[in-house]
Amino acid sequence: MTHATTALLLTAPIAVPLAASAAHAATGLRGVRPYRRTHAPRYSAALAHKPPPPRTPAEPARTTGSGTAAGGPVTLTGGPPGAPPGPPPFAGDGPAPAPLFAAGHDAPARPAGTWLGLVSPATILFCGAALAATVPDRGPVTAYGRLLRADALTVWLLLAVGAVAALACAAGPAHLAHERADAGAARRYNLLVQAFLAAMSAAVLAANLGVLWIAIEATTIVTAFLVGHRRTKASVEAAWKYVVICSAGIALAFLGTVLLYYAARQAGISEASALDWPTLAAHADRLDPAVTRLAMSLIVLGFGAKAGLAPLHAWLPDAHSQAPAPVSALMSGVLLSVAFAGLLRYKVIADAALGAGWTRTLLAGAALLTLALAAVLLLAQRDYKRMLAYSSMEHMSLIALGTAIGTPLAVSAALLHIAGHGLAKTVAFCASGHILRIRRSTRIGRVRGLLAEAPALGTTFGLSVVALLGLPPFSLFASELGLARAGFTAGHGKVVAVALILTLASFAALVTRTARMVLGPPPEPEAVADGPVRLGPAAAAPLVTGLVAAAALGVATGPLTRLLSAAGEIIGRH
Repeated sequence: MTHATTALLLTAPIAVPLAASAAHAATGLRGVRPYRRTHAPRYSAALAHKPPPPRTPAEPARTTGSGTAAGGPVTLTGGPPGAPPGPPPFAGDGPAPAPLFAAGHDAPARPAGTWLGLVSPATILFCGAALAATVPDRGPVTAYGRLLRADALTVWLLLAVGAVAALACAAGPAHLAHERADAGAARRYNLLVQAFLAAMSAAVLAANLGVLWIAIEATTIVTAFLVGHRRTKASVEAAWKYVVICSAGIALAFLGTVLLYYAARQAGISEASALDWPTLAAHADRLDPAVTRLAMSLIVLGFGAKAGLAPLHAWLPDAHSQAPAPVSALMSGVLLSVAFAGLLRYKVIADAALGAGWTRTLLAGAALLTLALAAVLLLAQRDYKRMLAYSSMEHMSLIALGTAIGTPLAVSAALLHIAGHGLAKTVAFCASGHILRIRRSTRIGRVRGLLAEAPALGTTFGLSVVALLGLPPFSLFASELGLARAGFTAGHGKVVAVALILTLASFAALVTRTARMVLGPPPEPEAVADGPVRLGPAAAAPLVTGLVAAAALGVATGPLTRLLSAAGEIIGRH
């Protein structure tokens, strides 16, 4: 691989999303025209809870999404050309302040420009695949004076980011068609999503710890606007909570990075290389232990906040439940993992400087505390989007526990868990967005009989939860089995046993609540009298693809086996 080719493969995952973001900022989305306001009444709390008026024979049977049907099935899609928009989704059971928009005589076509967002995920996936073909055998590659670097861990995360982003961006048009119905909001959404992908790619590819910190901070700034995209009171409050808590965490991580820089300079490492990760990893034995210990404590607390680990986890359920469904998928599926991957870079340095005990204690403590909180909150949960958010905390704690065990097998299982969780959680959040549009509520108690009302949607949502439960054939079964095996083999049986008990409590909570949503008759039997709600091809394709990929990864990693093993060797120890 030539130097020019290497530089291109390392640059494109950042440059292409940035270029797409700039294009949206400069020109907006072509082909998207704003809806005309009509005199339709605003939604209010009274209207939100008022039962629908009785239908007359001349009225259509139901309206869900963008399609209606009288005497036949309803199709839930992103909206065919000429179709009026469906009712706006509710962020909860309270009022939705946005007015109902209706199409004028020139109803807008499907926002085809939003499909251009798939170029960036495709680029990330292609670059990751190209690097995966050479990096495990030939070793790390660098570009721009070692500012960007790709090793096996980088490539694995790059593939995870690309896969989850492809599913979320493919699901975007169907969800965006039912969000704020104006071209400006669509342009801002796509601009921010592309900038989000660029920031995550930069965090994964950065070899300098300072650049890594800047990239993760950039994800906070960008996603804050995405969390508040709907501009409801709840979403704005969630965005502010997200900014405050994550900024406090990132500030702690910044202080830890500064202390590590100080320790490196005191050890005689040059100013230009004092934050270079390969240099610090190679000379970690020269770092002052006391300073390194304090720095690592701050970094675990700071980056752990961004990864959804306790005690700075309170932002996660609010932000993930209020963001648009594809954004929640990106945040839960890969943003948490990218932040945790940043922590892994510091772990290599700390283990070489202090031994594995200090970092193992910090990560195991944070993992068990987070797992306990997630189990308790899941048992008491009544909101299905928040349920999925607390499930993310559970899985991040399992990933943290795997890295705390620290053997190559445990780390490889944790990395496999990152990919499997990202795929399954993307399907779950995107399906939850469709459920919200059908039922107009995020309350678990108000969602019943999904299989009867919307068979395809109920099936995909149910299977995504099955994948999150760690049942075969999905990849989380293999990764959790690997984590348990590695823990018992390494002599951490008591910690693993406690984690298994807490995981079973979360398992029971997810099974009980999902069964209530998916099985049984719908709360309004007359709702399916004229036929079930059907997912259109564009809405169903990302859900089915994500489930198939998660199952395929659980059956065999195939050509990714060498990459996964090499990534485990970077972080793990024998």
